[in-house]
Amino acid sequence: MPASTLANPALGFVDAPVDSGLDLYAEIERLKSAKNAILLAHYYQESAIQDLADFVGDSLGLAREAANTDAEIIVFAGVHFMAETAKILNPEKTVLLPDLNAGCSLADTCPPDKFEAFCEQHPDHTVITYVNSSAAVKALSDIICTSSSAAHIIEQLPEDEPILFAPDRNLGAYLIRETGRDMVLWDGVCIVHETFSERKLLRRSAEHPDAEILAHPECRDAVLQHADFVGSTSQIRRYARDNGPATFIVATEEGILHQMEKDNPGNTLIPAPPESGCNCSQCPHMRLNTIEKLYLCLEHEAPEITMEESVRQQALVPIQRMMEMSAGIK
Repeated sequence: MPASTLANPALGFVDAPVDSGLDLYAEIERLKSAKNAILLAHYYQESAIQDLADFVGDSLGLAREAANTDAEIIVFAGVHFMAETAKILNPEKTVLLPDLNAGCSLADTCPPDKFEAFCEQHPDHTVITYVNSSAAVKALSDIICTSSSAAHIIEQLPEDEPILFAPDRNLGAYLIRETGRDMVLWDGVCIVHETFSERKLLRRSAEHPDAEILAHPECRDAVLQHADFVGSTSQIRRYARDNGPATFIVATEEGILHQMEKDNPGNTLIPAPPESGCNCSQCPHMRLNTIEKLYLCLEHEAPEITMEESVRQQALVPIQRMMEMSAGIK
């Protein structure tokens, strides 16, 4: 049976039984080897998937790995826009995502048609778009950036060049403060980073007075103003590794703690609390990928990421500019 018939479009993932007696970890490793497949995982994936990955990183690191791999199949344990980026960079390769429902709340705030109209209202602006966006939105952009490369890219543009930044308003506001540039911002947010509570963060900090606060720039300014360090997931990870053993309160998706714990076991890592009582520091989209779906994805080579070639070509240009302008960024 062709693999494509096994991916139920209504579900967004391969709907097939999994033998309870299988060692899924061993099977995934076997399939990767047999099919010349590479598994790329974001820091926000569950720990078991991170441990199976050939590379774990942030959006910039994952894009670089996707651009340089010799594998015939790229399996992306992340969300849809990340897998799309891999496909844009590798049109000849098969790019798989265990669950097509693994979207992004931030990307969802920026529909391509509305974004196009917004850009048309600012025709003289250079459009810098955060990587957390759809391929169609990337295709409307001049330069793509990540949280680790954004300030570096902005500072390479002439000081009098007007900039439109999308889609994260919190990241955009942070970049305005960091670079001194007056940018037009799209009004989008990440449901995970938007929900961190300043009130509860201060309470947690009072409970751990020696702890440093590490925060992602997608957080609200009310949270960032209390941070001892603001950076991307990779930068947060590196800071904790290089400045431990110590106690850190971490304001980003808690999946990053898995790698941080391995980097420096002497560190005490405390997740920053969300406003509500729920476990909102976990991204519900990222957590749609599971070991079972990952196995079925590799076994049946589905679901596959596809897009119109015209969109891919248009989106490739600003991604390539990102790669060129962020050379040297870690």
